[in-house]
Amino acid sequence: MDQAAKFWDRIANYYSKQAIGDEAAYQKKLQVTRQYFLPDMELLEFGCGTGSTAITHAPHVKHIQAIDISPKMLAIAQDKADANKINNITFQRASIDDFNVPAESLDIVLGLSILHLLENKEAVMARVYKMLKPGGLFVTSTTCLGENMKYMGLIAPIGKFLGLMPLLRIFTGKELTDSIGQAGFRIDYQWQPSKKQALFVVAKKPG
Repeated sequence: MDQAAKFWDRIANYYSKQAIGDEAAYQKKLQVTRQYFLPDMELLEFGCGTGSTAITHAPHVKHIQAIDISPKMLAIAQDKADANKINNITFQRASIDDFNVPAESLDIVLGLSILHLLENKEAVMARVYKMLKPGGLFVTSTTCLGENMKYMGLIAPIGKFLGLMPLLRIFTGKELTDSIGQAGFRIDYQWQPSKKQALFVVAKKPG
């Protein structure tokens, strides 16, 4: 975690100033996600970055636990929450691998722009499944580089070794949805603006 944290710490200020690539798509994902919200819900967002999505969702739910491995990302997130007078988000440094909550205690888990940056997305989805209540939701927006950027499989390890890139996993959208299904989820909603953009999925734990 330390090597990855250093990478994200290094780019945190730059990252926080970047405009969203497709604002219309981002707003649609927010809107779709909110359709599932209830005021008493407990959420977890892992890989929360600088907190923009958690802060946007916070007024619509009871509480959000937002975790990330980068202290600098989290500091920016907390400053933004304070500036917006948002007090129902708890920011914490942790990875999804070492973050523990009671089984079946969460209503929704968000993993946005993160699954392709993880060592083992299948193990992570299994952990998420255990955290969710029956009927709980896993919401993910994931870059599937296997669709049209397979060459990244050659470049990414070199970039990671040189400290210029984070870990990148290469898989297709079908491979992602297959993994979600194999974890026990049923896909409730699926949308991809174009083949070059992230695949957005809302998956439900049966029950």
